[in-house]
Amino acid sequence: MTSNGSNSNEPFVSVGPSADAPGPAPAEQDLEAKWRSVVGRRSFLKGMGLAGAAALPGSALFASEAMARSAALTKGDVAILRFLAAAELIESDLWQQYNELGGVNGGNPAYMAALSNLDSDMPQYIADNTDDELSHAAFLNAYLRSKGAQPVNLDEFRTLPSSKATGAKQIGRLTNLQSLDVDTSWYVRYRSTQNPDLGAHFPQAVTISREPAIPLSDTDTPPGLPAPVPPVGTQETRMQAIANTAGFHFAFIEQGGSSLYSIMALKATSLEVLRIIVSIGGVETNHFSLWHDKAGNAVAQPLAGVTDPETGVTFPDLNAKGGELNQTNLILPEPCEFLHRSLPDCSIVRPTLDSSGGAVAAIDGFTADRLFEGQSPKFFRTVRHLAREADAAERRLH
Repeated sequence: MTSNGSNSNEPFVSVGPSADAPGPAPAEQDLEAKWRSVVGRRSFLKGMGLAGAAALPGSALFASEAMARSAALTKGDVAILRFLAAAELIESDLWQQYNELGGVNGGNPAYMAALSNLDSDMPQYIADNTDDELSHAAFLNAYLRSKGAQPVNLDEFRTLPSSKATGAKQIGRLTNLQSLDVDTSWYVRYRSTQNPDLGAHFPQAVTISREPAIPLSDTDTPPGLPAPVPPVGTQETRMQAIANTAGFHFAFIEQGGSSLYSIMALKATSLEVLRIIVSIGGVETNHFSLWHDKAGNAVAQPLAGVTDPETGVTFPDLNAKGGELNQTNLILPEPCEFLHRSLPDCSIVRPTLDSSGGAVAAIDGFTADRLFEGQSPKFFRTVRHLAREADAAERRLH
């Protein structure tokens, strides 16, 4: 295990908060008091590295507890936050590409028009989602620094090419949106009564293979194209297929975040770290709900039936197949098996186990998505190392 190995029972010793960091608010002090009552004063003191503190005078004890709250994280908590920071940097990179081309202030009118066929507010939603991910990455790294822990910087890996289409900035990227294999099994999973945590497997709702999710060049898809519904003409049809792919990819990314944050919350030791994880995780779930709804419009009338003339990827009319597993307006999670098959079905985020939705599973999913196509071996070693350490973190109560 490396220096950040998360199975260690020793706290991560920090250099303390920044000079201008505010002290804990009364509400936070009350939350911390409740947390101590759950885990027990002795286990709390031991967990903060203050074994034997009971012998200290009362005022010294309270001062020590306050310092422990503000200046120390376990190695496991640091590992969790560092991986989440890396994941948010990756998400920020891909969302910035979508935003440059298709956001409310995006620079590719034809792409924006095709996205708007899924929902007229798509450009605004893309811009808002981008802002959210940027804020998550910035906050997590700033919080790590405030605790004396090392933030995450992936700038050396911003080497992948940008789209050549109008609107795209010509800068290095962490992620590749130009030839994706989008996993659409989430669409079936969230309509099913079965749970991947209990061994269930789900088919693809739509087969999306080697398909771009952003326009590649103005020759391929000129920025002045109209966007009729249904599309007419080869270039208009290709642009709509690209926008439809983006719609499914948005949901694929955000459903993974919903599971990842739920799983990481189970590993946190610090109440404040737990608060961070569940607070950001709730926003990731909001994102997924939004994009789940919009993706369904790509496989419902009047857009259903679009086929990319270059790749052959087709977006069928799923409603025509019948059954709840295909019904496009069923966007809320159906109740499913949870914990044990003998218990009643329950509507939940799923998966919530490491094997299907943890940090390593998230990186594996991104890799299978071809999101990292063209990245260096060092990049994969770096993100997999962060993922393994996050998955190894354990909540410590004693």
